[in-house]
Amino acid sequence: MEYSVRFRNHYHSGGKVMNFDVVIVGSGLAGLSVALRLPKTYKIALICKRTLWESASNFAQGGIAAVLDPVLDSIEKHVEDTLTAGAGLCDEVATRFIVEHGGEAIDWLINQGVPFSRDQSTQTGYHLTREGGHSERRIIHAADATGHVVQQTLERIIRNSPNIHLFENHFAVDLITSDKLYEDKQPVECYGLYVLNEEEGKVHTFAARHTVLATGGAGKVYLYTTNPDTSTGDGVAMAWRAGCRVSNMEFVQFHPTCLYHPYAKSFLISESVRGEGGLLKLPPDAGADAGMRFMPEHDPRAELAPRDIVARSIDFEMKKRGLDYVHLDISHQNPTFLKEHFPTIYARCLELGIDITKEPIPVVPATHFTCGGVVTDTRGRTDIRNLYAVGETACTGLHGANRLASNSLLECLVIGKTAAEYIASQPEEPFHVLPQWDESRVSNANEEVVISHNWDELRRFMWNYVGIVRTTKRLERAQRRIHLLREEIDEYYANFIISNNLLELRNLVDVASMIVESALLRKESRGLHYNSDYPATFPKAMPTVLTPVKRRTPVAG
Repeated sequence: MEYSVRFRNHYHSGGKVMNFDVVIVGSGLAGLSVALRLPKTYKIALICKRTLWESASNFAQGGIAAVLDPVLDSIEKHVEDTLTAGAGLCDEVATRFIVEHGGEAIDWLINQGVPFSRDQSTQTGYHLTREGGHSERRIIHAADATGHVVQQTLERIIRNSPNIHLFENHFAVDLITSDKLYEDKQPVECYGLYVLNEEEGKVHTFAARHTVLATGGAGKVYLYTTNPDTSTGDGVAMAWRAGCRVSNMEFVQFHPTCLYHPYAKSFLISESVRGEGGLLKLPPDAGADAGMRFMPEHDPRAELAPRDIVARSIDFEMKKRGLDYVHLDISHQNPTFLKEHFPTIYARCLELGIDITKEPIPVVPATHFTCGGVVTDTRGRTDIRNLYAVGETACTGLHGANRLASNSLLECLVIGKTAAEYIASQPEEPFHVLPQWDESRVSNANEEVVISHNWDELRRFMWNYVGIVRTTKRLERAQRRIHLLREEIDEYYANFIISNNLLELRNLVDVASMIVESALLRKESRGLHYNSDYPATFPKAMPTVLTPVKRRTPVAG
């Protein structure tokens, strides 16, 4: 795949130039973890595309997987469950490292004041639930709104930290690296980035000794997703354009159970519902088979099978029978238990006329998690010096070909800590003089409707051609459409004043291209990637690694 970037070849825009020890892009658990683990003496910029609240972490319901009960659970069991779910593609060293530091990460959250659900009858004092793919109960949670509660707790600390400067409604445009300034340095270094202030409409220059990408995943590249609108793959796309390798982008996790309702945008029905006894059944439209469980026919673990198997099974039943959805039924459980353990789900469903204590929940699969990302080590380091990626933006090797439920927040916490520790261990370096952004030779575009149409087209053909079940022909069709879209976007970007919509579309097209390219390279079916032209699985699992072909393009002309 050809590396493509159009950097503005001019400067002096009137935007500010600001210096920070560390700039963190993204306000989910990964970004907040790094910010709060860094020394209080560091001047930190926290860049949020929308508000501090709007992140995928905030919508995480289930919880955080960690070995907290050494009597009933063990590090070995958690590692083995992760490797099994990852379909042989997990990096075992990275997996073990992250799992081993899980208990410490949870202790840190508790010390920050996170009120996890209690259960005095257990050895830990906390209620631990079980989710698909886990052999034991090891998911610590705050009812069914874990991400929200964690974000709420950490937000209070962030806003009261004088060394952390919050930039809400700011959009990261591109990284500034040494090779873009025609500096002959090896390895290539990151000096900061350009950031669009959406309220002012100006692009500012953020100079940084260290830059951390924690922008989350790319769920919005698909038509249906559980992710918030901010999940447009910004960090992966920026790192790729800067010259970083990306890995395993073909492995996009589709959550099996997203609420099917015209007014329930992106509302997730937690994995924990199946973990607590929820059963997948055929809906009334299945005719004589209505009400029948179907998961036992697909996997001996039934509803507790890993997400890729459950999602593919639901997709199979829907296509086989022409269904729009299936049912997830937990109405046989005690109503008090359901209201206590799933208050958010209960309340939201009730708003829509669904009483989960008495009737099943209509559900469909939806894009949920990007398993691949920017290649990093367990300290968050990328191929570019002083540039780091943490959380869903990164690929540490933990998730392999399929993420085990509730391992993602664990990764945010553990790698957030190690990245912060590594940054703090580095000697202080001088700031570089960076060129400012200039829009003196571009114009306002009356093309917002075209951008909107392109966005819609991209998400639809990705859903139809690069979804749960793929074929080579579908992937090639998607590739051709991406090529045409990129040509249009390059033209907009080169000639018009940038907007958040254009930047998001640009990043989504880059990420879509990586997903398709990676999928075409994999001549087997494994985990989340199922190609009906290559249904077999190779004996040995190998990661898919894409390396950008750099075009040396300066910031200043």
